[in-house]
Amino acid sequence: MHEVMLLALAWVVGLLLGAGFFGGLWWTVRRGSASARSALWFLSSLLLRMGLALGGFYLVGRGDWQRLLACLLGFVVARFVVLRLTRPPLEQGNPRCNPRSGEAGHAPQSR
Repeated sequence: MHEVMLLALAWVVGLLLGAGFFGGLWWTVRRGSASARSALWFLSSLLLRMGLALGGFYLVGRGDWQRLLACLLGFVVARFVVLRLTRPPLEQGNPRCNPRSGEAGHAPQSR
């Protein structure tokens, strides 16, 4: 029972690390693309996010591959959650704005 609790805690820490990593990436893209010093934004964000994520994985893992795997699973789940939360809303009534349709939204279809 104790081991299950440690794995669940590692998964939650992985969720938090992933939310910070991918949420920070989203924030950096929004801020950095509008900045005159975008390279500085992206480089400093990358170093900070990677340092925190790798440090978190190191502290959670502590030589146990199962805890490390649970943390990685939480990290990957957080990626999908952040992608879902930061997706721009689709325009109503315009099927060309649907990114899942598999078609480009800028060219008319030939008949």
